[in-house]
Amino acid sequence: MHQRVEPWWYFLPLLLVGVLPWVVPLARAAVSAWRAEPEAAGGPGRAALTSGAAAGAAPGSASAPFEPLKFLLVFAAVTLAFFSASGSKLAPYILPMLPVLAAVTGASSGAADALARHAARIGAALKGVVAVALLLYSARRNSYVPHEALLWTGVALLTALAAVVITWRARPAARTAASVATALAAILGWQCLMCAYSATPPARSARELVRAARPYIRAATPLYSVGQYRETVSPYLARTLQLVDYEGELHFGLEQEPQHRVAMREFVARWSAGGEAVAFFDPGIWDEWRRRGLPGRVIAFDDYTVAVSRL
Repeated sequence: MHQRVEPWWYFLPLLLVGVLPWVVPLARAAVSAWRAEPEAAGGPGRAALTSGAAAGAAPGSASAPFEPLKFLLVFAAVTLAFFSASGSKLAPYILPMLPVLAAVTGASSGAADALARHAARIGAALKGVVAVALLLYSARRNSYVPHEALLWTGVALLTALAAVVITWRARPAARTAASVATALAAILGWQCLMCAYSATPPARSARELVRAARPYIRAATPLYSVGQYRETVSPYLARTLQLVDYEGELHFGLEQEPQHRVAMREFVARWSAGGEAVAFFDPGIWDEWRRRGLPGRVIAFDDYTVAVSRL
């Protein structure tokens, strides 16, 4: 349904940004966990797990003990490799890796490791700078940002700042309380950011475009999507569109239902013959065919699509 074609390295910078606050502790923890002998790979919890597995094994068997940290590393590596090799890529695909890598970092790196603490602080500071820069860029690029979105974003930043202050000033005896405060702040902060996102107008949604075009569309009106497939047009219309000069990731579906595929030459012939029809054009393609004299009246448009009526 989506155009998700990206290069094989697409997830690498995203993963780096995701683990930026603890990338150095993660690297140390991963190397340590991979090199560790089975008896030392997971501490008492891993030893108990190994003992339980050994107790259930048949007498005389030489089964290797389960090593959870190595298993988590393999899981993360397979996830990254699988989606990197895939022809369909979206940033959320690698989200399952983050809690896994966080568990490896927490289990393998000592809490008293000064390098890990300083690296995490520097990484968090860098991520904060990037976040502020993105906010400033968004404010300059968008002519209007809802006050509600700004309010929720401010609350999220204050929550993060409170967690940083509590953690920074916490005494060694209060380390557990500081960790709990950080976890609660992370949960609250992300919820605030989700509220801010919900308050932001859906710039990529076709809801308003379809609302403006709907009065010109009847039940029998032929519908076309020319040079693009806007994923939210069809659901809002509750209609199937004929795809003109576009396949994307719909290639397999169009092979199964070729009646929904229309060549550009055939579309131009149908359109020029007259009659009722509405087409959703890629803006560049509409400009090109309008200059060529293709008839039609623009009934709605946004930054991504131009809706044109034949009548």
